[in-house]
Amino acid sequence: MALKDDVFEHGPDPENPGWHHWNLKDETLFNGAVMGKLITRKEGDKCRLRMFPERKHQNLQGVIHGAVTLGLIDISLFTTMHVVGSGNAGPSVTLELSTQFIGGGDPARPLDAVTEIMRETGKLVFVRGEVVQDDDRVAAYSGIIRKFLPRAG
Repeated sequence: MALKDDVFEHGPDPENPGWHHWNLKDETLFNGAVMGKLITRKEGDKCRLRMFPERKHQNLQGVIHGAVTLGLIDISLFTTMHVVGSGNAGPSVTLELSTQFIGGGDPARPLDAVTEIMRETGKLVFVRGEVVQDDDRVAAYSGIIRKFLPRAG
């Protein structure tokens, strides 16, 4: 299913050649209100989704809050479906997400979720990936997405 241009911005990002926007036009919804600017690019059979941490993304220890990392991971599942999968990024929901936190995210560097599809069926997508900052691993994850048929009308 194609992404709706009236609600979603996914064109090239002129500030980051080779990358595309991955943002909802309504910035009051979760992606914009919480995560901020997101960009993505295809890397072989993987998809990289990048966020730019701000002070609001830190916890009391001065590292990126785990909930922000989980938000990035969840969004990356759907980004990957669109960028390297069947293109059917919606309507769909996360059925399962397993995450292992490996290290603290540095709020001074971009945070990337690098995801690959292990298998895609008519209704399910199985993915795995890592959250990284350069060569530093922040988290590893796997998940299952359930695709739905578009509603009639």
